[in-house]
Amino acid sequence: MKNHKAEAKKTTTGAEEPDQVCEDAAKPGEAPAGELETSKKQAEDYYNQLLRLQADFENYRKRVEKEKPELIKWGKAEILLRLLPLYDLLLAAHLHINNAREGGGAEEVLKGLEMIFKEFSKVFEAEGIRPMELLGKPYDPMACEIIGVVDGTDENDGLVTQELQKGFYYGEKTLRPARVQIARKKAPPEEMPAETEEK
Repeated sequence: MKNHKAEAKKTTTGAEEPDQVCEDAAKPGEAPAGELETSKKQAEDYYNQLLRLQADFENYRKRVEKEKPELIKWGKAEILLRLLPLYDLLLAAHLHINNAREGGGAEEVLKGLEMIFKEFSKVFEAEGIRPMELLGKPYDPMACEIIGVVDGTDENDGLVTQELQKGFYYGEKTLRPARVQIARKKAPPEEMPAETEEK
């Protein structure tokens, strides 16, 4: 009998302790107040980060859309740059034939070359390429490359006297700089100081 009473006390004592723990803890499905505040702050931080990421992505998308036409434009420029040496050869042939206009055959070739140049000019104009007009103008380091220098005067000092290779603009930018010859006025020779006689 005593053993049964002791076991009953143990059972009763053991059953009482879990009830007390459950009363102190929060109800099932609810977090303690401190954890709830922390979770709310984390949720706000994550939401703000998401908003910033969304704004950054929107800015990136707009920038790419804005830069895309420029990239396409410069992709075309590389192809067009390859056509320029052909233009140079045709221009040189045109000048040679124009200088040797003696027979009737040269006239026909000349007309053919002029038609080719007209077609090139149409393509260049449609693509926004325009030739530089530098002859008789001051040297521009952003558009020219000096290949030669000739003696100049006060009137033509620093001016382009000859275009050895034509330069081209693509829109407002230099597609290919011109190779030019410029005039430079010679500096007057320095006068040698008269030697003083030794006394």
